[in-house]
Parts: sequence; C-alpha cells; structure tokens
Amino acid sequence: MFGYRVPAPDEAMLISGGRRGLGGAPFRVVTGHGKFVIPFFRKTRFLTLSMCEAEVTETCVTKQGIALHVRAVIAFKVGNDHESIINAGQRFLSDQDQMSVLTGRIFAGHLRAIIGSMTVEEIVTERQKLAAEVLDTSKTEMAKIGLIVDSLQIQSIDDGDAGYIDAMSAPHKAAIQRQAQIAQAQATQASVEAEQEAARKQAEYARQTAVVKAEYSAEVDRAQAQAAQAGPLAQAHAQQEVLAAQTELAQRQAKLREQQLVAEIVKPAEAEAERVRVLAAAEAQRMKIQAEAAASYDRVALDRMLIDQLPQIVKEAAGGLAGANVNVLNGADGLGEIAAGLVSQGLTILDSVRQNLNGQDATDGRRPEENSGSGLLQLRSGKERKSDDGPVDVD
Repeated sequence: MFGYRVPAPDEAMLISGGRRGLGGAPFRVVTGHGKFVIPFFRKTRFLTLSMCEAEVTETCVTKQGIALHVRAVIAFKVGNDHESIINAGQRFLSDQDQMSVLTGRIFAGHLRAIIGSMTVEEIVTERQKLAAEVLDTSKTEMAKIGLIVDSLQIQSIDDGDAGYIDAMSAPHKAAIQRQAQIAQAQATQASVEAEQEAARKQAEYARQTAVVKAEYSAEVDRAQAQAAQAGPLAQAHAQQEVLAAQTELAQRQAKLREQQLVAEIVKPAEAEAERVRVLAAAEAQRMKIQAEAAASYDRVALDRMLIDQLPQIVKEAAGGLAGANVNVLNGADGLGEIAAGLVSQGLTILDSVRQNLNGQDATDGRRPEENSGSGLLQLRSGKERKSDDGPVDVD
C-alpha cells in the first residue's frame, strides 16, 4: 500500500522527520510490524539486526615477554532493545560494515591487555578463561555503541620461531607418544590375541567339523554294513530258527521214544520183576510154612516115639536095679517111692533129650529125627555105665 512500510524480521526500521522518538532520539524505531510513512515528509532507513562476525589477528606479548600470534573470531549483533538500536543507528547506519571493523579493533586492544597479564602456560591451557576475561572487559564498551557479543573463540595461538610452546608441549608429546605406543602395543597385543582366538575358534570349528564328518561317515559306513549284513543275518536267523525247530523236534522225538521204551521195555520188565519177586516171596513163605509144618510134624513124631520108648527107658532104668542090693526100709511105700523115682527119672531124661534136640536144631540145622538116635544111644550108654557102678542105695 502506498506509504505503508514493513521492516524485515532481522531489521529495525528507523523513521526520521516529524516528531522525535523515545528519549529524545532523532528518529523513531519500528521492529516487528509495519507503519504508515508520509512520503516526502518522512524518511525511512533500515538497520540490520542479524549476526555479524569480526576476525582478530593480533601479536600479543605475554607476561613472560614471549610474543604470541593470536587469532580470534567474534560473533556480535545490534541489541534488540530500542536503546541499543538507537546507539548503533547513530554510529553505523550510514556505514554498517564499520561495526565489524570497530568490534575487531576493540577486541584486539582488550586481547593484548589480558594476554600481557598471563603466562604462555595459562594462555595455552586456559583458553576459555582468556575468552571470558576478554568478553567481560569489552562488554561495557560494546554496549555503548549498541552492540552485544554472543561469543568469542580463540582459534589459534602461535609463538612463531620461538619454540616455547613446542618445548612446553614436548613432555606432553612424549607422554602422549608413550601412551600412544602403549596403546598401539596393547592394540597390537589385542589384535594378536584376537587373531589367535579367531585361529583357535577356527581350528576348534574345523575339529568339530571333522569329528561330525567322521561321525557321519562312520554312521553311513555302519548303515551300509548293516544293510550289507541284513541279508546274511536274516538267512542266519532263519537257519538258526530252523535248527532250533529241528532240535526241539528231535528232543520231542527222543522224549517220545523214551516214553515208548519205558512203556515197551521198562514197564514190562518192572512188572515181570515185581511178579517174580511176589512169586519168590510166596514160594519162600510156602517153603517156610512147609518147613515149620515139617518141623512140627517131626517134633510130634519124636515126642510120640519118646513116649513110646518111655516104658522101655524106665524098664532099662529098672533093669539097672536088678543086680543091686536095695534095702527097703519102709516096705511097700519104699518100693512105691522107688518106682515113682524111676518114672520121674525117665521123664527127666525125656525132657533132656528134647532140649538137646532143640539145641542141635538151632546150631547145626539138622532135623530133630537125625539126632534122636544118638540121644537114645547116649541115654542107653549112660544107663549101662550106672549099672556097672555097683549097688545103688535109695533112701
């Protein structure tokens, strides 16, 4: 629109003419919005508010008298407040490039002053402290011209051919080199160990692979061998089963034959032996009974014979008294007693003969009738001996 002006976001619009600005400024400041400007009666100018850069390269002498070449970069801009814009507009509006030149000169002076109060060691090791001190000393002066510093960076410090910084850094360089060598040795050792470990793992893997291959090969060979032996083994098992069946059949036939032999030979033989034993026992029993019967018959016959001979025995005994002188004291009673004594003597002789016969049967096994004659002869001879002794007195 005709007469309406708007500043850029990084600019401040300065309107001169008409009434004055704030604080008696010769112009009004407009930022962030537009404004109507009457043509021909008002004049509009723009002041940059963007970041500016100033580079400082200065030779400074330290507290030790050693010259150092210092290179620094300053980042600055016009302040956002109206006072800073007014101060900067009054100084740099016609030539805004002078802001960088002036800022560099200001910082160069403060940099020389501060470095002159420090040693090389402090400057080298404490660059941030150097920058902070330079900023603090230049802040008030920069505010007067409407500028603010955002940062100050010390980019390089060099002592030229003096070699002081190199000498100062030599121990550190040696330590660093030593540490680097140690680190390199450790890295080399670690690399060798890693290689050895990798080789060991590779060898272990190769060994395991070989073992697995060997196991697979052995298993395949075993399977092939089993497959090759399957036919003969099956035939051998079949033959073994046939032999087992034949053996069992032979055993059964042998057992059956044994049973047949037992039934045909052993049982009849046992039956015949039992029959013979029973017959023999029966025959022995019969012969025993016959022998007992015969012995009993012989004893009966002997007793009968002895009884039959008893009168003769008594007669023989009485005959022994025929030539004897017998004095009868009590008459008829005495004679009776003599006769009774003779009979009693005959009975005693008969019992003795029986006992002798029984004893001889037990000792020599002869039948009683074989010994009867001898007994009678002994009895007869005894009687004859008694009759030869002379007269017998009978009390």
